[in-house]
Amino acid sequence: MIFSVFSAAVGFMNNSATSTVTEFVLLGFPGCQELQSFLFALFFGIYIFTMMGNGIIVYAVRLDQRLHTPMYILLGNFAFLEIWYITSTVPSMLANFLSETKSVSFVGCFLQFYFFTSLATTEVYFLCIMAYDRYLAICHPLHYPTVMTQRFCYILMSLCWVFGFLSYSVSTVQLSQLPFCGPNTIDHFVCDVDPLMALSCAPAPVTEIVFYVLNFLIIILTLLYILSSYSLLLTAVFKVPSAAGRQKVFSTCGSHLTVVCLFFGALLAMYGSPTADNPAEMQKIMTLFYSVVTPFLNPLIYSLRNKEMKAALKKVLRIKRA
Repeated sequence: MIFSVFSAAVGFMNNSATSTVTEFVLLGFPGCQELQSFLFALFFGIYIFTMMGNGIIVYAVRLDQRLHTPMYILLGNFAFLEIWYITSTVPSMLANFLSETKSVSFVGCFLQFYFFTSLATTEVYFLCIMAYDRYLAICHPLHYPTVMTQRFCYILMSLCWVFGFLSYSVSTVQLSQLPFCGPNTIDHFVCDVDPLMALSCAPAPVTEIVFYVLNFLIIILTLLYILSSYSLLLTAVFKVPSAAGRQKVFSTCGSHLTVVCLFFGALLAMYGSPTADNPAEMQKIMTLFYSVVTPFLNPLIYSLRNKEMKAALKKVLRIKRA
């Protein structure tokens, strides 16, 4: 439903605007055919591992009754989100490696941009409620069972998906309404806001400001919330007299903090700092890191640092072998 409505909206904007561009050319990672084949094999392997790793986490959370708690329900849904997130970029990247024209339709480009941006925004919101869950569990353990119920957990997750896909919906349609008269070459492997803004044949300061404000509000405010939650959490942890108790808390929260640092570090480098000497290459590397590398590492981070998750994964693998 969302796909068809948004596709119709983008298509209408393209027809009604003064654009003469009907497709874009994504340069991706230039190089000889041997290099393209190597990159195809590399990213295909990364994609398969990411799908399998996150898929096993989703299956383990559904299968193991011991993991039917808000913390692991959030983790299972986060892994499900990562599957869709990496799918918004890598399959088109793989097709680009094998393509001679490296072209993508006007509507297809903006649809990819919308889903890629919306899923990244949903991930930011998920990281916030995961931080909130750990804050409640450690700083208010007596109130945790009555506050973070499964019903409340599902409500929070639903809000993440809804607001994740609403946050950039209007601004994306607004971006697609800009006139694109040529050239149509994007020096990137994904349709992103900066390369698309650069191709517009008319200045659009309002659209540019809207995206910058949205990026600032979503990235900086959510990061500040997560950092403040963990500041309060760490203050409470250091008051725990037992070293074993502190170790347990750190092992529980360490995985989430690692993911936060990886994901937000790349986002801040991409959208919150000046570009380097080669901005196009810098954009590719930073986008690659938070859109491909982070989903690839998440299954390893969560499975290696969590005893209950490792036990559940072993149970799943034993069932599959049987």
